[in-house]
Amino acid sequence: MLCAAVGVMLAGCSGPGEKTEEGMQQISALQYSDALVFFDEAEEGGEDPKLIARGRGIAYLGQTDYEAAAGEFLKALSESNGFVQDVDFDINYYLADAYIGMGDYEKAEDTYTSVLDLREEARGFYLRGCARLRQDKFTLSKEDFDKAVELAPKDIDMVIRIYSVLAGNNYREAGEEYLTAALEGEDRNLSALNKGKIYYYLGDYQSAAVSLEEARSADGNDSEASLYLGRAYEAVGEYNYASNVYESFLARNPKAAAVYNQLALCEMAMGDYEGALENIDNGMQTGDTDTMRSLSFNEIVAYEYLGEFEKAKALMNSYLASYPDDAEALREMEFLKTR
Repeated sequence: MLCAAVGVMLAGCSGPGEKTEEGMQQISALQYSDALVFFDEAEEGGEDPKLIARGRGIAYLGQTDYEAAAGEFLKALSESNGFVQDVDFDINYYLADAYIGMGDYEKAEDTYTSVLDLREEARGFYLRGCARLRQDKFTLSKEDFDKAVELAPKDIDMVIRIYSVLAGNNYREAGEEYLTAALEGEDRNLSALNKGKIYYYLGDYQSAAVSLEEARSADGNDSEASLYLGRAYEAVGEYNYASNVYESFLARNPKAAAVYNQLALCEMAMGDYEGALENIDNGMQTGDTDTMRSLSFNEIVAYEYLGEFEKAKALMNSYLASYPDDAEALREMEFLKTR
């Protein structure tokens, strides 16, 4: 880990070789097995062993082979030349991800601590807080979350993530305190969008809609404003209005995969599964890899509702090949096996 490095001077990192770069491109396309082939070729070609091991580790993470991933990240860190480079911090964050995947939250916590001992940053405190929370260290996790907010007081998305992780671990009231503090802080200068997002998570959907309508009027091309506004209307059962919000946005921005995805969910809530599939396909056509996982899963659900279980089962097999650690998908596959 970082503590294994001799020095504390930050240095850059030489760029990846051609095969390493091709491997990383395959990772971006979620083609992890192909990426590993390129990393083998990179090794044969004498490219940077540190970046090769890093790339392999990320590919193994994608395949949910967490032990192999951790081994590669440790190997990458062992290639240190005595200086702590920016890439070493990056590798440590990935290493902690591998430990979390293995369920070893204590090692993840120690890894984040190694990072924070050398460089205090909001991201590290937030992630260590999450690892501590998984070990039932609520007081310590809250200290980390407080420090994260102190270091990045204007990062409302991080505040929302803190709320979400606390709420997901039965500390909803503690999470709401962060949202309320962000909303009431005099030095925040919150935008209408951020106010709307906070109201949404607080469950005040009427106030959320007011702020989000203001945000949408100020910038009609802001996908977040439309997404959250639609979700606020969905939360109170106004699905027709929500779908109008999404469709209005997509008429101007036809490449917004996340909005297609949310529109599909809205249509499924109204029982329009054919319409949902059409919009899922529209979202997939954008090529947005960040949204592809959600789109793919929702496609399976839509076919299930249509009673096309063989189609859903085939798609689920493909989905699990890419995301084998998706617990919800695994449960859904067990259901499909009975149909």
